[in-house]
Amino acid sequence: MESFTEYRANRRLPDLPLAAASILGFWLFYFATIVIRTWLIDESLAWLGSRALGCLIGIILTFLVYLVLSRAARESVRIQIVAAAIACVPAAAIFSTFNLAFAVHQPLVERTTVRQGPDGATIIRRDRPPVSSERQRQLMLRLIADGLVTWYFFFAAWASFYIAISSATRLRAAERRAAGAERDAQEAQLRALRYQVNPHFLFNTLNSLSSLVMARREEEAESMIVNLSAFFRSSLALDPSEDITLSQEIEFQQLYLDIEKSRFPKRLDVRIEVPADLRTARVPPLILQPLVENAIKHGVARTAEPVRLTIAAREEDSQLILVVENDRGPAQPIRGEHDTGVGLVNVCERLAARFGAEAACEHGPLPDGGWRVTLSMPLDTDG
Repeated sequence: MESFTEYRANRRLPDLPLAAASILGFWLFYFATIVIRTWLIDESLAWLGSRALGCLIGIILTFLVYLVLSRAARESVRIQIVAAAIACVPAAAIFSTFNLAFAVHQPLVERTTVRQGPDGATIIRRDRPPVSSERQRQLMLRLIADGLVTWYFFFAAWASFYIAISSATRLRAAERRAAGAERDAQEAQLRALRYQVNPHFLFNTLNSLSSLVMARREEEAESMIVNLSAFFRSSLALDPSEDITLSQEIEFQQLYLDIEKSRFPKRLDVRIEVPADLRTARVPPLILQPLVENAIKHGVARTAEPVRLTIAAREEDSQLILVVENDRGPAQPIRGEHDTGVGLVNVCERLAARFGAEAACEHGPLPDGGWRVTLSMPLDTDG
């Protein structure tokens, strides 16, 4: 784990590794070109020491430019560009002056004399004629000015490279943070929607249990309590943000339906039509629970006739289609009741939060009475 001092340093200079690597890369490349040029034209290697010292000074100056850019990065990229344009001027001027001071360039003024020796050999002599101090100052200023222009573009090239790379890095980091925040918000929404189901389901079941107790149907009430305990023990062990298999979802619904069969032993006929190859498909946990509850409350409980409740699944164009329908009851669920709003709306919102535009939630009355809800989501099998 990093120390507090390292943490504060990383906060002040978040792009330090990138900056250090790019600075060293730029100056090592420059030094390599100098070595290659010296080797090609067969110059004296004595100059390499001075040039290496010049590169070291250049690295220090470039790092100072980086410190300016890192502070400007707290504002905006535009401010950073302006800061780079300004900071490169003194860096180039200082480096150009050091170049001249350490004789990185050729002497200021040099005169070459060529003459024939007594033995016929050609003699080449280079010397520096006397120059007035004023003339020498002018020449030095001219060389520094020329070097300023040349090295300004070198420092500016590094600054442009650094700004581009660091901006792209920060953009990717911001995108990762935004994606993480969106994912966390989505999981929180899924949890909130899921937790709405549990008390809603519990209240309905307790009402059913109360009816059995008042009717003195003790054995059925005891069976309902056992089934209720099994249902909650299984459902509370689930992670609301993790999908489960369709087979597990059907098992949860059968536990609930066993509870409801205690209330409506002669009126509730349950049909499960799920192909074996779709039982490993992944679905959000308890996604069918509110739909099954609504089918019983608005179908079975509101008619004296037998009601067939069907839970079916099929595959269409790589989509998992889930259907919950009851073939009897009012053609339109009674509006304004709390459970209706929590139930169907809850399911549609959970699908939208989990799958976005890839999911669909459709519902409506059947021609001969009853109600059908159809859910569509991407097919993801567990096997």
